[in-house]
This record gives sequence, structure tokens and C-alpha cells, in this order.
Amino acid sequence: MPTRDIRIAAVVFDAYGTLLDVHAAVARHAGRIGPQAGAVSALWRTKQLEYSWILSATGDYEDFSCVTARALDVALAAHGVADAALCEDLLGAYRRLDAFPDAAPALSALRGAGMATAILSNGEPGMLAEAVEAAGLAPLLDAVLSVHPLRCYKPARAVYALATDRFACQPHEIAFVSGNAWDAYGAARFGFRTCWLNRSAVPTEYWLDRLAAARIGTLADLPGLLAP
Repeated sequence: MPTRDIRIAAVVFDAYGTLLDVHAAVARHAGRIGPQAGAVSALWRTKQLEYSWILSATGDYEDFSCVTARALDVALAAHGVADAALCEDLLGAYRRLDAFPDAAPALSALRGAGMATAILSNGEPGMLAEAVEAAGLAPLLDAVLSVHPLRCYKPARAVYALATDRFACQPHEIAFVSGNAWDAYGAARFGFRTCWLNRSAVPTEYWLDRLAAARIGTLADLPGLLAP
């Protein structure tokens, strides 16, 4: 991902799984769920993404808060958890996820180097606003962009165009960072200078090995990668 010879209009981040820990909601209530808490969290995330893709593929739409609730219902039922109060608490916790420890320092360093920062997310505007405020990231972002006005989800090309429209630039002037390999693939295909944040050191997938996508294990590596 060569970046030093071309102006970067903005560094744009995915939110869920990149800046925000999607498993923090279940972690806060793991004692109430029991030994299957990790499996519940994993299935919740899997179904959340799966539903968003199916909706977009069929030309339908429900906002991300509804998708998240439907996915949680299935994850809890699959593991035999029937607790309406717990379900509500988990959904509330999802709206106030913890930021990864490296998120705020990286955003601050990028802004200190003169780069604009933004989120481009499947989240609907209300849940995104609540999440970035609760995580303490709001002052470190120049824009928070939601798919909601388009009524479709990533990796639709129209979603990535929200960033180029917002910053009035070409795709190669955006550095895009995602902890989700499928999202990094979609962004790279759109033309962004893409960085896949591979926190868990999982094998490369979604054809990222064929694309000019940088790979990092922590957001602490990002300012040095992008700084002029």
C-alpha cells in the first residue's frame, strides 16, 4: 500500500471489529450466560454479518440495530439461553462497546500528523453516535459515516463512495482500515489504499493476497505506515 508519495485526504476506519470490540458486550455479561458465552458472542457476530449480506443481496434493508437484535435472538436460542432481561442488557451494551486500547492513540497520532479521520460503518446513525461517544472516540473523528441513507450494507460499492463524496476526493486518496477481511477486500476493490488489521493473525482470505492491501497486527503500526 504505497502512501508516502500521494496525498491522503482521510484515513477512514470500519467501526465494529476495528475500533470497537464487538465481543465486549457479551464479556460484560458473561457470568449470566455461562460457559457458552464465547460461543454466543461468536455466533451473534456471524449472524449479524450474514443477515446484512443477505439483505443487501436481495435488495432488502433493515437498519443495523434491528439486524443486531435479530442476530442476538438466534445466537441465544441456539445455545438455549432464554432471558429477556439479559437480551435487553446485551443490546444496550452493544451500543456502548469498548474501544480497543490502540484505537484512540492511533486516531490521535494520525490527526497530529495532519490527517483527517473518519468512520464508515454499517451501523445506523444513532447507534454509531452513542458508541463513539461512549468509547471516547468522538473528539478524534472528523466524520462518522453510516450506510443508513443508502439502505444497503458493505461491501456494496455505493457504501465506500460515501467516503469519497464526504472528502471530495478520489478513492486512491483514502486510506481505509478494517479488521474485517471481507470489508478490506471490498474497499480495495473500490480503489481505496487499504490496510487489513489482522489482530488475531488469522490466515489471509477473501483474495487479499492478490490485492495491494497492507496488513498490520495493531493500530499502533498505522501512523508510521501512513505518515508522510
